Amino acid sequence: MNNLIPSITIGLDLGDKKHAICVLDQVGNIIDERTVTNHRESLRRLSQKYPGARIALEVGTHSPWTSRFLSGLGHEVLVANARKLRAISANHRKSDRTDARMIARLARVDPELLHPVEHGSERSQRDLLQVKLRDNLVRQRVDIISSVRFTIKSLGIRLPSPNTACFAKRCRILLEGEHGELLAMVEPSLQILDLLTKNIRELERRIEVLCEESYPATRALRQIPGVGPITALSFVLTVGDAERFGRPRDVGAYLGLVPKRDQSGDLDKQLRISKAGDAYLRRLLVGAAQYILGPFGPDCDLKRTGLALAQRGGPRAKKKAVVAVARKLAVLLLALLKSGADYRAERTEGDTAAAA
Repeated sequence: MNNLIPSITIGLDLGDKKHAICVLDQVGNIIDERTVTNHRESLRRLSQKYPGARIALEVGTHSPWTSRFLSGLGHEVLVANARKLRAISANHRKSDRTDARMIARLARVDPELLHPVEHGSERSQRDLLQVKLRDNLVRQRVDIISSVRFTIKSLGIRLPSPNTACFAKRCRILLEGEHGELLAMVEPSLQILDLLTKNIRELERRIEVLCEESYPATRALRQIPGVGPITALSFVLTVGDAERFGRPRDVGAYLGLVPKRDQSGDLDKQLRISKAGDAYLRRLLVGAAQYILGPFGPDCDLKRTGLALAQRGGPRAKKKAVVAVARKLAVLLLALLKSGADYRAERTEGDTAAAA
């Protein structure tokens, strides 16, 4: 990354309708400060006025396409990690104008102060959108099922909790006849469940096809029990270029699966994980770890490691074991993604993928 002070530095505080901008010259003087509309043409005019400028902006809803657009116009673009910028979030006089100023000044002096993140390509963003949309539908289905179950339960009728995909069918069978009036009341919700289940299955089929046709690297990842097409595709699209990680274990910190640290003098506190990075992928990895440690998970090095940690006892021992396995799983997935090797459930000497 270029640490030389550029002739022009621009800080952008992105908004849905307007962006606040602050333009600094090489010595740090403000030479332009205003707002521009959230349109490509407005950004193009800004680029034409300050060609080749270093532009910094906060990560957010509009940052993926905005950063790609400005990079295409020949700018050095930095996407600041909002979670790391306490100088902005903790400002007692916070505003769009002051945020743009702070981003510009940090980018001018040292880009590393922004803890920049790197967005993927537009194609990967579109492909990952299918996974995220499926997750939204699944959560909506769970909410409707919970609403139906608790409503019926308040009337003294207990419904079982079968597989979510067949809940509507089971509910109709149990309520028809003696409780026909209640069935008529919840039928609109059951019809929505039928439609959601149909759409979820269609998205899952598309994701399966996407893995096979466009992302063959996911095959190596899916060798691990508990890692299906959704987890494998999410990992490949979120991680992007696997070679940018110098060591496989670095992916644990990238996904927020390593503890935070607060050390001063002789005091070194034991803190919980940082939860940095992509929350959805972290949730998928934790779910895969729970399967591996569960009764249906096959015997393997990952499971033995997790069970050994859980048996040590102590506060939150089981939760710590799950997180530890999720972190090791992320490292293993990255090693397989880099090498394309076959997965071996048990470690053998010289086996890089298993040893990761």
